[in-house]
Amino acid sequence: MIRVLVVEDDPVAAAAHAGYVGRVPGYTVVASAATGADALRSLAAGPVDLVLLDVHLPDTNGLEVLRRMRADGRSTDVIMVTRARDVDVVRAAVAFGATQYLVKPFTFRAVAAKLESYREYRERLGTGAVVAQDDVDGLLGALRPAADAAGLPKGIGRESLDAVVAALAGAGPAGRTAAEVAAAVGASRVTARRYLEHLVETGLAERSARYGAGRPQTEYRWQPRGARS
Repeated sequence: MIRVLVVEDDPVAAAAHAGYVGRVPGYTVVASAATGADALRSLAAGPVDLVLLDVHLPDTNGLEVLRRMRADGRSTDVIMVTRARDVDVVRAAVAFGATQYLVKPFTFRAVAAKLESYREYRERLGTGAVVAQDDVDGLLGALRPAADAAGLPKGIGRESLDAVVAALAGAGPAGRTAAEVAAAVGASRVTARRYLEHLVETGLAERSARYGAGRPQTEYRWQPRGARS
């Protein structure tokens, strides 16, 4: 059984994350923490295999918690959980040894895909059979499953989709154009439009015309009533 610590200051989100983890076979939540200090105490109190670590915490931030973990000699694996999509945050998380990255808001399917790939990674590590380049590539590749494995169409990646969802949902009723979403997630307008159209096709977004100076633009709005896993 893989033991998970959930670090999230919002009690509703913390309960949702714990519920997601509990639905994946082979995983159990051993503790929850609402602050960075609580997270470090929980890590010291008992064995933890994986931490779902939110970046924004009331007393510090998740990156500092991760830095402290490594400074204390704790090699516990970490999945960073945040709304932030800033390149510097991602770079720092990777530098401090984060295993994976989840962007809010995310679905159960996104969490399950991360946890399934992490379990495969642990199983490969447990064999002790890393002897060649292909073995190393396969080990690291286990943490980045193909999009098709998560039930997504070709050309749609889970992490990018989660980022687009976060950008669109964060706009509220105002909606955003493909160009605005592209700027928010650091992608091209063509790529952003492809993901937005996927959300429309799956009932998670709707499109309409935005009128102003010049030609009307296509605007997308998040549909919270859409089917969610």
